[in-house]
Amino acid sequence: MEISIRDGGPDDIPVILGMLDSCVEWLVAQGRAGQWGTEPLSGSPRTVESVARYIDEGSVFIAEADGVPAATLTITGSPGTYLDHLPPPGEPERYIHWLASDRRFKGHGVGSALLAHAAEETRRAGVALLRVDCYAGDDRKLVAYYEANGFAPTETYTAGANNDWPGQVLALRVRP
Repeated sequence: MEISIRDGGPDDIPVILGMLDSCVEWLVAQGRAGQWGTEPLSGSPRTVESVARYIDEGSVFIAEADGVPAATLTITGSPGTYLDHLPPPGEPERYIHWLASDRRFKGHGVGSALLAHAAEETRRAGVALLRVDCYAGDDRKLVAYYEANGFAPTETYTAGANNDWPGQVLALRVRP
């Protein structure tokens, strides 16, 4: 399977939302609905607005496997207001949002290829810090995934209506 990465844009929003919905369906089937719930994210106006906003504020990338969109992520210059309560990093950074894959491509390296691409884009920008945050509940498999891709845990936080959604910020140092 050949993986290529292309720039994305607003026209890719339906593809990105499809990938997010694929993740929700897979997580629910695994009994892990704590991360993104049980309903398709494409039906959430808040999620649709978030995806569009981050695309507008940053750079979106689509990994294709043999020409088929398989995974996505967006990079911006900051985490967003939902993490304003955490101390800022004290240096320029790039921040990953909405890393997701079409679960038909699970295990084929499309997510790791995007993370490596994000690190290279960060390096090209002359920035030494790439960060991401993720769900840290249940079995912490998502945190372990980022660790396996070179990221190190930094701050933890909670979010959600009841402040019961456990989150983990992770960082990767790149050489500009």
